[in-house]
Amino acid sequence: MNITIIGGGNIARALLGGLIARGHGSDALAVVEIDAEARATVAARFGVATFSAIEPAAVVNADVIVIAVKPQNVRTVARELATLLKRQVVLSIAAGIRLSDLSRWLLGYRRLVRAMPNTAALIGAGIAGLYALSGVDSEGRSRAAAVLEAVGSTLWCEREDELDAVTAVSGSGPAYVFYFLEALEQAARELGFTPAEARRLSLATFSGSIRLAEKSDSEPALLRAQVTSKGGTTERAIATLDQAAVKASVVAAVKAAAERARELGEILGDEA
Repeated sequence: MNITIIGGGNIARALLGGLIARGHGSDALAVVEIDAEARATVAARFGVATFSAIEPAAVVNADVIVIAVKPQNVRTVARELATLLKRQVVLSIAAGIRLSDLSRWLLGYRRLVRAMPNTAALIGAGIAGLYALSGVDSEGRSRAAAVLEAVGSTLWCEREDELDAVTAVSGSGPAYVFYFLEALEQAARELGFTPAEARRLSLATFSGSIRLAEKSDSEPALLRAQVTSKGGTTERAIATLDQAAVKASVVAAVKAAAERARELGEILGDEA
């Protein structure tokens, strides 16, 4: 499978690294990157063909073209790409860009897949939601998924608006985890630990708890209850969190993020 990535930033580099690590030949990969320094870095690190602009040699032999540029640059990329498309699957990982708008910028092209990965893709531990237009057959879907599976797991959505929820839950999700981690570290420091000790305790607590949850058949609520002895320290802590409506606030925050994802999709689409 030949893959061309338009954009040479962090996610693009993560995809290249993941694909090569999975045995994908570097000779079947290409990158279009306008910045000379970034282009040289990609070429030296991954040994792939690089191009300074979208041109026939960069895309005509591709099976999948990945659009990995900033959302505000997608319209320009699409208009440069439009006349070069034949049967390639175009996979957009640009946040907020709806496929109806991308198709319009691509002069009606319909072999389009949209994905919402998250930053854990940078270490091969991401998860991405995907949605495909009806013009994409099962082979095309498989090819698109294979690109994202190089850096984590995937979840197909039946409706494109579900990607707004994916954005809110897993796309923005690492920030929620880091926010809680930040608070736990602060509490540890205020209780007398050094910054290094606070970080070690907090990171180990998070990573161990996640591994436990992954290996358990129990729901998080039950796992929490198993740690919460009646009249004990954890019960006091959970009561404090409940009094502050922390769970309800988290739910409200995720819903607010989903609404903002929907708004941004409308804004970006209306800019054409």
